[in-house]
Amino acid sequence: MHLKRWITAIIALPLLILLIGKGGAFLFAVFICLVCLISMFEYFRIVFNNTEINSKGIIPLLGILSGIGIICAAYIKSFEIIAGLLIFNLIVAGLFSLREFSTNNAALEIVSKQVQGVIYIPLLLSSLVLIRNGNDGVIWIFFMLLLVFVCDTGAFYAGSYLGRHKLCPAVSPGKTVEGFIGGIVFCACAGGLFKYFFLPQLNWGLSFLLFISVGVIGPVGDLFESVLKRTADIKDSGNILPGHGGMLDRIDALIFTAPIVYLFKDYIF
Repeated sequence: MHLKRWITAIIALPLLILLIGKGGAFLFAVFICLVCLISMFEYFRIVFNNTEINSKGIIPLLGILSGIGIICAAYIKSFEIIAGLLIFNLIVAGLFSLREFSTNNAALEIVSKQVQGVIYIPLLLSSLVLIRNGNDGVIWIFFMLLLVFVCDTGAFYAGSYLGRHKLCPAVSPGKTVEGFIGGIVFCACAGGLFKYFFLPQLNWGLSFLLFISVGVIGPVGDLFESVLKRTADIKDSGNILPGHGGMLDRIDALIFTAPIVYLFKDYIF
């Protein structure tokens, strides 16, 4: 398992760095569309308990198309289109639920899970495109990825060596309070170094507020996906990344932290 994880990381990481650094804003948006597409399929697999999406009718497929549209709208920075797609998706999904209710009394539940998925994945992921398209977008994407990665790594090692008190045993028995605190500390240290060398213009007080926010929100994203998987009684969201599981397993913390970083970048700093 660990060998597969290392091989996948060795192959994928340089490609990701090259894509972010040299690929341009359009190619990055296309990549996020692909990530969104895979993640949405995994999400529907989880919430519909491994049944085929088609067996739930057109409602999940509508959610996937709306999600791709939201990412594209973020690329042109049209918040009106994003809001319009959210509204359109809900109205059309509601209309289809009326048709399906005659043969499936769980139609409303299908709509609820679909709307949750559209908000959870494409709406939050669209923040990545907004960050990339802004000033110093490439630097900020690397900044955010560093914070999330270091937070996760710091939490793992702090929890492994110092962990005594369970953080949320009903959801993830392996996570500890000590690991959670360690993740925040590691995030703050790595973030401070990155800010000093690459973003010296940022205010130090607000920067540490950002680091703490990422250190807190990232694990929440991880735990939220764990709740979804535990409800469906599955271990991984998929198997597209050997040794790592599914796409959602890799980006669960990133999904929750991306809007926070975008908020700080464009409206707080």
